[in-house]
Amino acid sequence: MSNPTIESNPTIELLKTRRSVKPDLLCEPAPSADELQTILTIAARVPDHKKLAPWRFVIIEGAARDTLGELAAQACRSEEAEPPSHVRLDTERKRFARAPLVIAVISRVKETRGAPEWEQILSAGAACMNLCIAANALGYGSNWITEWVTYSKTFTDGFGLAPNERIAGFVHIGTIKEKPTERERPALADVVSRYQG
Repeated sequence: MSNPTIESNPTIELLKTRRSVKPDLLCEPAPSADELQTILTIAARVPDHKKLAPWRFVIIEGAARDTLGELAAQACRSEEAEPPSHVRLDTERKRFARAPLVIAVISRVKETRGAPEWEQILSAGAACMNLCIAANALGYGSNWITEWVTYSKTFTDGFGLAPNERIAGFVHIGTIKEKPTERERPALADVVSRYQG
């Protein structure tokens, strides 16, 4: 029997149908200042044991996207075993310019009794997901990706991370140019079980 409460609930419908959109398919306009404030407020409203706020957000927009792309190209030049091609360096320079807005979510673990590191990292992941859902709820596309630069010391040092910080992801946000096709999802029978004791 169908449940009209479920079928008519816009939040449920959003969560059932949302999907990531490749950064190349995101264009202007980006969220307005008021919309961005709402998105960030929702991103900060995640489970957070001991109220540590074990994450922070870095907004990357406008010319700052190109500046960060230069840092990615610099990291590529300094860390690749073979000198990278001009095409590869050009790709790195454009890495953060694909979408009009990028938000870096920085996981910052704080040594705290009763709040294990893993819980704090999970909280940062939840913040990434909330960024995506909030942007989607406002009609924008989003994509949460880490990319190789997340693991580059040259890049993370240049980005100004503290020793206790790591990049949980870059969330690319913008207006969808082209709606992506649905992708296959796991069958619940393959991923759900009941504990029997």
